[in-house]
Amino acid sequence: MKTKKSPKKSEMSANGKQKRVDTEIPTKEHIVEAERCGFQCHAKAAKVRFDELFPGIIASVTVAAAATFLSEHYGAPTMLFALLLGMAFRFLSEGGQAIAGIQFASKTILRVGVALLGMRITLEQILSLGAGPMAVVVVSVMLTILFGLALSKIMGRGKRFGVLTGGSVGICGASAALAISAILPKDEYSERNTIFTVISVTALSTVAMIFYPLIVEQFGLDHNAAGIFLGGTIHDVAQVVGAGYSVSDKTGDTATFIKLLRVAMLVPAVFTLSLIFHTRNKAEGNTAGGVFLPPFIIFFILLVGVNSAGITPEPIRQFIVDTSRWCLVTAIAALGMKTSLKALFDVGWKPVSIIVAETLFLAALVLGAIFWMS
Repeated sequence: MKTKKSPKKSEMSANGKQKRVDTEIPTKEHIVEAERCGFQCHAKAAKVRFDELFPGIIASVTVAAAATFLSEHYGAPTMLFALLLGMAFRFLSEGGQAIAGIQFASKTILRVGVALLGMRITLEQILSLGAGPMAVVVVSVMLTILFGLALSKIMGRGKRFGVLTGGSVGICGASAALAISAILPKDEYSERNTIFTVISVTALSTVAMIFYPLIVEQFGLDHNAAGIFLGGTIHDVAQVVGAGYSVSDKTGDTATFIKLLRVAMLVPAVFTLSLIFHTRNKAEGNTAGGVFLPPFIIFFILLVGVNSAGITPEPIRQFIVDTSRWCLVTAIAALGMKTSLKALFDVGWKPVSIIVAETLFLAALVLGAIFWMS
């Protein structure tokens, strides 16, 4: 005798009663309907996310545009203007609809900007400098990071702060600070330390742009040596260009190449730090900052290769470079909005003395190397 197969079966519910569970196999129509509803849900979620992020992002972009305008008309660094203007709009990050977008700009957009930095350098530019200047740059970057690490530990600020400030001073200023902070384990002081480092290296770069050419003249350095000194010591690219070409065109060219080599050191430095902190976090069972190699660094490496191959049309390459700059300025504007001046003042004199000492150490190290090679 045949029994009719039921599409339903019973199972016990939490209260001990039986409930009916549908075990019917879905048809093609059911699947299509589910996919259609799924697409609609994703579209609605994307719209909600866009509406959530838009106010904060547009505020950050507006501040970045204002900072760029002021920089072009008054000559001060764009990033410094972005930070200061952003701080004036801190109230946007304390409440209201802009919080999520400001957070997105200060993290995701900054990583995009760092990744796109790869289109600014090529392997040919790096190799054209020769072994001597390359050795000076590599050694000075490594020793500056180690010096910052040791000094920070001695002064009780911890290893992470020393790595952050030493890397930003030794490599490429604010961009390095943002890249390194993205892979360091996070704590309650992470954002404050990043803001402090960005402000400090930007301010010190401006001071160096004014006074380092006077040092070049005082020591009677030739054009190549002057370019090595300026490119190997000033933190940010814009200030390197300004200081170098204020001496001579040849000095400016050399300084720019040296600075690009320091920017290229961002890849091995961040890769090494990612490896170190990934291993340490794994051993300690801490998942914060546990990304082995951040995706933005992978894209940085790929873009360096693409730019080195010369397969990108110049208009497109320049567009990517400009996009990178806008992303970084926007991210710094957002970081400024999240910055509390009171919290920065609470940092104290020790962090200031650490980053100033790192700057002086780097200058003395590169100047000594130049005289040693001559």
